[in-house]
Amino acid sequence: MILRSVVLFALAALMEIGGAWLVWQGVREHRGWLWIGGGVIALGLYGFVATLQPDAHFGRILAAYGGVFVAGSLAWGMVVDGFRPDRYDVVGALICLAGVAVIMYAPR
Repeated sequence: MILRSVVLFALAALMEIGGAWLVWQGVREHRGWLWIGGGVIALGLYGFVATLQPDAHFGRILAAYGGVFVAGSLAWGMVVDGFRPDRYDVVGALICLAGVAVIMYAPR
């Protein structure tokens, strides 16, 4: 169950961050409507993937996903844009991921 949840969070992050990046490229880097359209589709897929989480509580899923988004955005920047996070970026991302673990996977 935890593995499925983690995989879904990673897929959701790929869709949301990738979709936002495509829109950014289409608008800010003047790559055009095809990039923007691809981004909009990816963002829509993100919304669908989030519904597949095993937990039924929307607020919990989105709150926990926020931490995944923070860490995933830094990772995306490193891989795709050559961004080099500093130690505070890394510490902040680790704190966010610890929050994800507490929110989603603490025994209830």
